[in-house]
Amino acid sequence: MLEVTKWEDFSDSAEEPELFEHFRFIADKGQSPIRIDKYLVNCMANVSRNRIQEAADAGNILVNDKPVKANYKVKPNDVISIVMTYPPSQFEIIPQNIPIDIVYEDDDLMVINKQPGLVVHPGVGNYEGTLLNALAYHFKDNPKFDFNDSRIGLVHRIDKDTSGLLLIAKTEEAKTHLGKQFYNKTTERRYQALVWGNMKEDEGTIVGALARDPRDRMMFKVFDEGENPLAKHAVTHYKVLERLTYVTLVECRLETGRTHQIRVHMKHIGHPLFNDERYGGNEILRGTTSAKYRQFIKNCFEICPRQALHAKTLGFVHPTTGKQMNFDSELPEDMQQLLTKWRNYNTGSAAVEKEDF
Repeated sequence: MLEVTKWEDFSDSAEEPELFEHFRFIADKGQSPIRIDKYLVNCMANVSRNRIQEAADAGNILVNDKPVKANYKVKPNDVISIVMTYPPSQFEIIPQNIPIDIVYEDDDLMVINKQPGLVVHPGVGNYEGTLLNALAYHFKDNPKFDFNDSRIGLVHRIDKDTSGLLLIAKTEEAKTHLGKQFYNKTTERRYQALVWGNMKEDEGTIVGALARDPRDRMMFKVFDEGENPLAKHAVTHYKVLERLTYVTLVECRLETGRTHQIRVHMKHIGHPLFNDERYGGNEILRGTTSAKYRQFIKNCFEICPRQALHAKTLGFVHPTTGKQMNFDSELPEDMQQLLTKWRNYNTGSAAVEKEDF
């Protein structure tokens, strides 16, 4: 019997539509030889043969982990995977003069350092004021660029309240090439996060499959293997950078890029991100019960009124030159001020208070 799986990844955001479709098929044991484009048309509803042929031409149809052409003949037990961009967005991208921090730009791509609070893509409840609206304004005098065309634009995304580096493709070829790197997990992405608690280990790896929480569809949670067929394998590597009494600054390296992955994995091991409202980090989870400490935490929340998470580094192979591109970014002002406040607390007399919880 044909086995089918659909992936919806590359996104660290649950509030916005996915950028790519990922399908995986395992051909039946009795499968007769048939061209792979015809096979996939039969398997995938509402997908044209032309789109499938385009994916094959771009090297995005894999059989047993090797790219094949549209005329490849499917054999019994073949494992087939396909990556395709979505059709144009249902939301019109209107140019808006919104400041953006362009770290790097050439004819093929851009790297943006996104500020916290900026939604990446228009969607329900966020029809304007997004990063794509800002990019449309940036390119408004260049007829080559239409950010209503899903064949260019965002290669991946991060949450509204997460800051940091984002990759933008300026051509269809660049988006296909870069998207394939994310799909094959060959990109390098490192985040810095401030989490509640003093982590026991200096470094470690969190492995836990993620799916939407059935009790709250806006949240994700970790499921045991086999517990939820929709749960997706996820791996986060972390390293302690600095211990600050009741919180810890960590570096997280993503091996996979699931929605809310760092936020969910850190909560799973008992260290929610500082001031992460969705996952309980906006409560006082470590420290003392003194009024002075409660006021200190309140002030910290006001300094950084979001989850303390920043996409600090980004590495990938340039789609045209083939050169490795590596980018780094400074922590945004709110996280820098937050760390300074904790460092001052750490060296002050209040730090010797006995921890109550």
